[in-house]
Amino acid sequence: MVNYPGILHSSLLVANTERALAFYRDVLGMTVSDQRPELGFRGAWLEVGAQQIHLLELPNPDPSEGRVEHGGRDRHTAVAVDDLDDLQRRLDGAGARYTLSRSGRRALFCRDPDGNALEFIET
Repeated sequence: MVNYPGILHSSLLVANTERALAFYRDVLGMTVSDQRPELGFRGAWLEVGAQQIHLLELPNPDPSEGRVEHGGRDRHTAVAVDDLDDLQRRLDGAGARYTLSRSGRRALFCRDPDGNALEFIET
């Protein structure tokens, strides 16, 4: 029987690594890992607890326009956060749009500059 002890990383396609880092690093406050090897294309690895988000600067076959506003109704990456209010202040300060979870939990959904949906759940 196969055992799945956890998810190690989630990869997201971005059009411009620096623009994506301005959101993930500068707005969200994620730390950029220095462990990313040379892969033949631009990108960055972000530390998210013991896991990572890999930003891959590669052509994206998915449309960035016409996606549903609420990321909970789209494919998304969910990230635990210990202070949702602080995250909301960061997003508000950057003028980033988000929607609160429709389930009533302490969670919100937003999109990065490339339209990738993110869910942040207060734990």
